[in-house]
Amino acid sequence: MMDDLTGFQRDLLTVIAGLEGPNGLEIKSEMEDYYESTINHGRLYPNLDTLVERDLVEKTKQDERTNAYHVTDDGLALLEERREWESQYVQPTA
Repeated sequence: MMDDLTGFQRDLLTVIAGLEGPNGLEIKSEMEDYYESTINHGRLYPNLDTLVERDLVEKTKQDERTNAYHVTDDGLALLEERREWESQYVQPTA
């Protein structure tokens, strides 16, 4: 299923997994730091919705205007599968 995701979606999944129930603005801030450019809402939220639709991320209400995002067990399994695959090709430097 990882091959169905864009690189941006994989990065979103990674960021969400590394934070405690982040909201959209927290995710946006982390992504902008990593990409070193502005991430607009028209790119961020449709991609978050895709991850939710694929049951990789759960969206919950943080308050009336804000959602929180949590990686599901399927999302965590997918990230672990990706790490294992990458470890075959990326060797740490000594």
